[in-house]
Amino acid sequence: VCHLCPFLLLTVNQETSQVIQAAFRNAKFPNITGERSMRLLGRVAYGLSNIQVNDLSIERSEVGLKEDDAIHISIKNVTALFKGTLTYGYAGAWFLQLFHSVDFEIESSIDLQLNIDLICQKDKVTPDASDCYLTFHKLTLHLQGDKQPGWLKQLFTDFISFTLKLVLKREVCKEINAVAQTLTNFILDLAANFVRDKDIIVDISLASDPVIKASYIESHHKGLVLYKNSSSVLSDSVFSPSLLTESRMLYFWLSEHSLSSLAAAAFSDGRLLLNLRGEKLQELFEMEDTEAQRRAVQMIFQGTSYNDSVAKVWSLTQPQISLQPEGTVVRSLVAVEVSTLPTGEEPLVALYMEKEITVTVQATYAEKKLILQPVDSSIEIKVFKCTADPSGEDPSIQSFLQNMILAAGIPEVTSSIGSALTSLMNSKRLNLFEIINPEIITRKGYVIVQLDFGFPSHLLLNFFEKSL
Repeated sequence: VCHLCPFLLLTVNQETSQVIQAAFRNAKFPNITGERSMRLLGRVAYGLSNIQVNDLSIERSEVGLKEDDAIHISIKNVTALFKGTLTYGYAGAWFLQLFHSVDFEIESSIDLQLNIDLICQKDKVTPDASDCYLTFHKLTLHLQGDKQPGWLKQLFTDFISFTLKLVLKREVCKEINAVAQTLTNFILDLAANFVRDKDIIVDISLASDPVIKASYIESHHKGLVLYKNSSSVLSDSVFSPSLLTESRMLYFWLSEHSLSSLAAAAFSDGRLLLNLRGEKLQELFEMEDTEAQRRAVQMIFQGTSYNDSVAKVWSLTQPQISLQPEGTVVRSLVAVEVSTLPTGEEPLVALYMEKEITVTVQATYAEKKLILQPVDSSIEIKVFKCTADPSGEDPSIQSFLQNMILAAGIPEVTSSIGSALTSLMNSKRLNLFEIINPEIITRKGYVIVQLDFGFPSHLLLNFFEKSL
């Protein structure tokens, strides 16, 4: 569930002027032709062509939510200078010849009112901005740069203005609707790419129509995890709007079922694997300088250096995830294998263990990094094989390893997973956004991510440069 509060609209409002300016500048204005009978002159025909927008500015804009399930946008005092070519002439009853052509400028001041509905089409959010109104406070025609009133200017201003207003309204509103849909598709594509990595995909298509209230916009997404030819099943949601406050800009509500499905896909894809060597391996096995530690290390590595050794940690079974107020509880059967790599010889397995691990993890996001912190953990050794202790009767080695895994091994694994997830999210450009005061709150069966938000203006500008 994605839950947006009006505070976010204030941030969006800062970018609204860029969207409206793009709509004006990208509008394709058709040639305008007309004809009118004038006393003494006969019929006067005219044509306006090559209409373009220059010197566009917006005084202010306002964005809000309406109880009638719409996003209301009010753009005040849009000043724009339209330029083009005016061709005109006089004709008799059966003959028409246009023989004058002059450049023109039109100074305008416009208010724009938009009511945008969000509808569900083919499981995707589609904006409908057809409810669009332009109010003209000023529409002044200048010919050949002449700012002084004249009979020709007055003549064409009188009977061109009405037609011109209709054309501007039609084309600008049509372009705003197109830009709104293009921008929505851009955001949806950005979101869909964010939850996709190689063969693992999260289906974020809509589960129902978006809801727009005076205090929030809310969209419910399927959250199905797709992996190769398999898919998770859709479970009943226990979400309720009362679970969320209205003090933050943006909320994401994630079910335990969706996170468990992601863990299952990561396990099937062979991603729950970690190799440690060199300094990382040394840090683990020399976390404390005691006689027992030095004796255990000597027995396991038999004098082989850490640079010539590798520790492999992987999950033997699909992790079971349970969301609780204390954090995310993960249970899994994990294997640890330490091998030495003698020069010119085959690797030798010095240690192999299988252990049942239960760990409670709390997640935070700070300084553009996801931090996973184990707060409680326990292990139960199921299988133990050590070349230095074939009988497994030396309790000091098992005791040392158990302490080492709890004190250093589990934190190292969770830290590595946090770093990998941070790199993955940053590859999706999350680091370009301003994430303010994020909180990750776990409850029984679900997790809430709540934050304030800053939209990267340069990302929007790059999008418009490419799309327009």
